[in-house]
Amino acid sequence: MVGTSETSPAERYAAAKRRNRHPQLGEFQTSYPFELDLFQLQACESVEDGYSVLVCAPTGSGKTVVGEFAVHMALASGQKCFYTTPIKALSNQKFNDLAQRYGEANVGLLTGDNAVNADAPIVVMTTEVLRNMLYVGSPGLVGLGYVVMDEVHYLGDRYRGAVWEEVIIHLSASVRLVSLSATVSNAEEFGDWLVSVRGETRVIVHEIRPVPLWQHMLVGNRLFDLFTATESGDGAAGDALGGSTPQTTSLNPDLRRYVSDRVRELDASPRRGERRAPRGWRPPYRPDVIARLDREGLLPLITFIFSRVGCDAAVKQCVDAGLWLTTPEEREEISLVAERRISSIPAEDLEILGYWDWLDGLRRGVAAHHAGLIPAFKETVEELFTAGLVRAVFATETLALGINMPARSVVLERLTKFNGESHADVTPGEYTQLTGRAGRRGIDVEGHAVVLWGPEVDPMRVAGLASTRTFPLRSSFRPSYNMAVNLVGQMGRPAARELLESSFAQFQADSSVAGLASQIRRNQGSIDGYRQKMQCHLGDFAEYAALRAELTEREKSLSREGARTRRATVVAALEKLRTGDVIRVPSGRRAGLAVVIDAGLHPREDPRPLVLTLARWGGRLALSDFPTAPEVLATVRVPRNFNYRSPQDRRDLSSTLRTLDLPERGGRREKRRDIGSEDAHIVSLREALRHHPCHGCSDREEHARWAERATRLERENTGLTKRIEGRTNSLGRTFDLICRLLNDRGYLDGDDATAEGRRLSRIWSESDLVIAECLKLGVWNGLDAGELAGAVSTLVYESRRDEQSSDRLPTAALAAAVSHTSEVWSALADAESSIGLNRSREPELGFVWASYRWVKHESLDRVLRAAAQAGVQMSAGDFVRWCKQLLDLLEQIASAPAVRPEHQRVAEQARTAARAIRRGVVAQGMGS
Repeated sequence: MVGTSETSPAERYAAAKRRNRHPQLGEFQTSYPFELDLFQLQACESVEDGYSVLVCAPTGSGKTVVGEFAVHMALASGQKCFYTTPIKALSNQKFNDLAQRYGEANVGLLTGDNAVNADAPIVVMTTEVLRNMLYVGSPGLVGLGYVVMDEVHYLGDRYRGAVWEEVIIHLSASVRLVSLSATVSNAEEFGDWLVSVRGETRVIVHEIRPVPLWQHMLVGNRLFDLFTATESGDGAAGDALGGSTPQTTSLNPDLRRYVSDRVRELDASPRRGERRAPRGWRPPYRPDVIARLDREGLLPLITFIFSRVGCDAAVKQCVDAGLWLTTPEEREEISLVAERRISSIPAEDLEILGYWDWLDGLRRGVAAHHAGLIPAFKETVEELFTAGLVRAVFATETLALGINMPARSVVLERLTKFNGESHADVTPGEYTQLTGRAGRRGIDVEGHAVVLWGPEVDPMRVAGLASTRTFPLRSSFRPSYNMAVNLVGQMGRPAARELLESSFAQFQADSSVAGLASQIRRNQGSIDGYRQKMQCHLGDFAEYAALRAELTEREKSLSREGARTRRATVVAALEKLRTGDVIRVPSGRRAGLAVVIDAGLHPREDPRPLVLTLARWGGRLALSDFPTAPEVLATVRVPRNFNYRSPQDRRDLSSTLRTLDLPERGGRREKRRDIGSEDAHIVSLREALRHHPCHGCSDREEHARWAERATRLERENTGLTKRIEGRTNSLGRTFDLICRLLNDRGYLDGDDATAEGRRLSRIWSESDLVIAECLKLGVWNGLDAGELAGAVSTLVYESRRDEQSSDRLPTAALAAAVSHTSEVWSALADAESSIGLNRSREPELGFVWASYRWVKHESLDRVLRAAAQAGVQMSAGDFVRWCKQLLDLLEQIASAPAVRPEHQRVAEQARTAARAIRRGVVAQGMGS
């Protein structure tokens, strides 16, 4: 490794030669107090030689040095350099770093929230900002020589990844691209694609962490190394992720034995109900964990808890336990930093934000870090932790996404997390990303990752997570309406289609086609062999097998037809239900008697009746809850103003239901019948089988097994062939469908964007076409600023799971606009489905009350209480986050080109709403 204090004559000669060949790199190196590592030198040399580069290296290894060299090269050559990051917080951090290094006059910032010195030669920005500049042909692109794409592996992000590919594809060929990525296992594939779209690109892969990482498990109060060395080394080796002395490692046998003994103790514990109550087992007490690791000298630490509520509860647990990790002098310094950071927040909001409890935790040296906190609180925690004043942070996984906040140790409490749909295991890539925070370069000799043991944690699984090195980068690119209309407007449809087919997504799809074709050839060889083995001396067994297959398919077809008939019967019965009908739910968690509150009829969807059960549960049932048609057993009166969310209303109606003299179980049982005996074709096939010569073969079933294997592989080959057809030019076909829809709706006219299309090209949102349709159809005409904010919020906000917001809205005009917005979405979604496109995201009501009241200048306290009364529990941090997204969209609406005079009125109200939103805690930390 480069960087040792003593160098040989040969090394000094090589360094001198390098300085002569790369004078800019030599000058750049003198500005650092340390010598660059070999991979950094190789990457910087490539940049000075005029190449684009892709650098893949672990977290904390110093990839950004290469990005800073691109900045140096731009300044030296009189060109511009854009430094892009995936998140605003990281952009703000990088802006401060570069301004300190190169001077405030030379560095600008563009994030959507902030616009500082935008004409500077170095501009830090979020990747979305650069994408938008490329589409509008911004004058700021003139003179651009270098673009640094920090955290470029974000292009695998399912929601925002397409932006990275759009930028890479659209940048001028004269721009050198410096791509910085976490370690991925298909770096060469990604590099090959970069060569195909950007020209000569050098790939530099560095897999050794600068600070070795030791892996541990904390079992009770005992801290074990996860691995031990199996070859010569220095004893216990916790470094599974790369160090200066690679060695073969295996699971620590002492850990394995100790955990095995603990599991046996728990298995011997008495049962309590259906679950075991392990004797002696309690979840780890966080203050004890911190104290234990503090004794080992492993602070500061970050504990990842995959829950905001859990992070806050952990801080409270430490405070309640009387934990202090700071000196009196440090507490005074912490108070000064906190007071400076929150100085712009109105005093009346501090109580609502829980400022005093938050400050108490900070002064003790403990804090939470998650998306539910307002930016001022998160930034304060980051500053204090980096300064070594806060020593224990409880964070959600969002902290691992690029913020420069390393620790000596990282603790994982659990190895499962909610992925937006269900609880899933942490992947090896996520484990590496999280534990990569451990080990501060230049401060720590080694980093430490600690997994807390529980009865559900298998040390072998932890070892697998810690040692897996395969993290492939997969493209999430797909064309959008905004992208399509921008591309067509700039270059016409044929060139736009060709450009999309140069994406990494299509590159990966085309690469996979060769593998699929190879699999088809292998399958065909097996099929030929199976056909040899199924030959029968009595006759044509392939013919006999075909009869058997046809018979099986016919029986399955009739069975499916019967299921469809039963489903239609159930739907018909559900459509007849009326409010007050008492039914029996035949199966599922809600089985038993229930009263219908609302029939839940929908013109385009299956009925979903809203019911109240005997157990006082209220909610909508799905078709899957009714394997048989429900029978109306009685009718009761449901009060006109009945609210199924009200415990009192549920209790009263459930009591009425309970007084009815009805059996809770029972019902008719359908008698099974032999469908084959009634179908003439099945009878005919069975007769043909019995009379076929091969039917009497003594080896018939063995021949049949070979025939079934051949048939299975033939079906697999058919599927593989369809996959090949689907992957070849797949993005181009999606683009064609999008253009067809845009033509039908007046946004494109052949190869030209219409006036409505040009407005759509300025709407950067997941719901871009729904917004454009609402503007075109005048859905939001006549609304005041608060009403417009409320209506637009339905296309920004995404509800959390189990959230049920009220349908009641602040004004009649707003209610009508929201209803009309939903109708526009529904019509568009139907059109999308009819041609095979994914449906646009459905509008959601959860932020309507909060945004309306905030624009009406109500206090933060009243706004959050109004949201809660509407069924949405929202933290101040969440409120600020949604406000900023709504603000961004309102400003887009305000600046989008008006097509008709009435659009000017909507634009003016959007500007008014945006100004009203930008106040108090929302305005804190934002530009004007």
